[in-house]
This record gives sequence, C-alpha cells and structure tokens, in this order.
Amino acid sequence: MHPFRAAVENRDADAIEALLAEDVVFTSPVAFKPYAGRAITAAILRGVLRVFEDFRYVREIADPDGRDHAFVFTATVGGREIQGCDFLHFDEEGRIDDFTVMVRPLSAAQALSEAMGAQFERIRREAAGA
Repeated sequence: MHPFRAAVENRDADAIEALLAEDVVFTSPVAFKPYAGRAITAAILRGVLRVFEDFRYVREIADPDGRDHAFVFTATVGGREIQGCDFLHFDEEGRIDDFTVMVRPLSAAQALSEAMGAQFERIRREAAGA
C-alpha cells in the first residue's frame, strides 16, 4: 500500500505531514487560490480528517515512474455523499510537492466548503503554531 494512502486511511496526521515537501502547493476543490507550504497544507488536511466521515479510498492510479498518483475516494460530509480524487506529485525525495483535490457532486462540494469554512480559524491557528 502506498505510504500516503496508509497514512490517510490510518488517520495519522503526523505521517501525512511527514510526506509533505516544505514547499508543497495545495489546491483545494472549494477555494480559488492555492495554499503554499507544509504548515498550512498539513493544517488543512487535519481539518479534512475532522470533517470527512466514512472516508475510504476506492481506487489508486499511478504513473510508471511513481511520481504522480491519483487516489479516488468516497466520504460523507454534512450528510452528503462525496466522491473525489487526490492528485499528488512527488519530488525527487519522495515528498508531495503538488496536491490537488477535486470533488463532486456540487451539493457535496458546497457541504465541504461550509464544513471547512467552519474549521478555518482553527486551521489558521494550527498553521501559525507549526
């Protein structure tokens, strides 16, 4: 099993953070502007662990050189079933330097936006304290 997938499925926030490059760029499915840096990305991902229920990966797609992965997932957020995909690129040291998430349907994306919006002050505090 891929180390990222194992970390997420085990809800191990420290292991997830350890896989992030210092200069990782996180592109959210519900925010216009990407977030740059390990501290904010790790804090956002901890927030996601708090708001997603019944999370599970259902498919993993990888390129032959192992530097690009797509992890398809399902979860529940705000009572809505959500489908999504984590698109990851790994740098030369095997750390995630680009992390893009896409989700569907729109009603679930809106529920995710609301749930994460409610978390965002805590996310900012966690990122600032990192």
